[in-house]
Amino acid sequence: MKRRDFVRNASLTSLAIGVSPALSAQNFLPQETYTLDELTGKAVLDLYGEGKVQLRKQAYEAYIRMKRAAYSAGFDIKMISSYRSYDHQTRIWEGKYIRYTESDGMTPDKAIEKIVEYSTIPGTSRHHWGTEVDIIDGYPKSSGDVLVAKKFEAGGPFEAFKKWLDENANSFGFYLVYTNDPDRRGFKYEPWHYSYAPLSVPMLKQFRKTNILKVLSQESFEGADQFSPRFLKSYIHDHIMDINPTLL
Repeated sequence: MKRRDFVRNASLTSLAIGVSPALSAQNFLPQETYTLDELTGKAVLDLYGEGKVQLRKQAYEAYIRMKRAAYSAGFDIKMISSYRSYDHQTRIWEGKYIRYTESDGMTPDKAIEKIVEYSTIPGTSRHHWGTEVDIIDGYPKSSGDVLVAKKFEAGGPFEAFKKWLDENANSFGFYLVYTNDPDRRGFKYEPWHYSYAPLSVPMLKQFRKTNILKVLSQESFEGADQFSPRFLKSYIHDHIMDINPTLL
């Protein structure tokens, strides 16, 4: 994948530290037309940042503003994951599928059911868009997996950071995707996953207009031959669409 191997210093120095007015995702309109390859992680994107920070320009600049504001409040936003290509998501998917079916002895159906608790089918990940961030506070010490919901709850190392995000993230255009709504289906609660709505809302609207069922039925990665039309329809309804309603 072609990536920028340096941070745009000119853009960085010109970014304001102040918080922009609260945004209403209902007013987000498409700024451009996105190709199917862009929406499914198969295109070469012009990404900004370095290391794990790989975002579209507008999302990157908003992320830097939010990072600076958080730093002033005593938090060090650390990126765990941002852009992921189709191939990257496929490696994640196949690694889990092989481990669950071969090492853990799960049936293909059970393995897929386990995977989609947190991981997306390649080609359907919001991380393909260059608008998503998985973030934690880099200051507190935390052993093991950091992307665990209880670590963002009362008594957890990221409790104060989560409270700050609840109060401030929307002002920078970032919205929690998979909320803690008990009636929400699909992916489990992810208090670390935020989406830059000014770009992701119109991208999802365009993605919904594609024949997602047909796209998924033509894939050939490990486990894809186990996808039934019924499963795919349920996956689209529950995992792609049952998200924070502000992002629809």
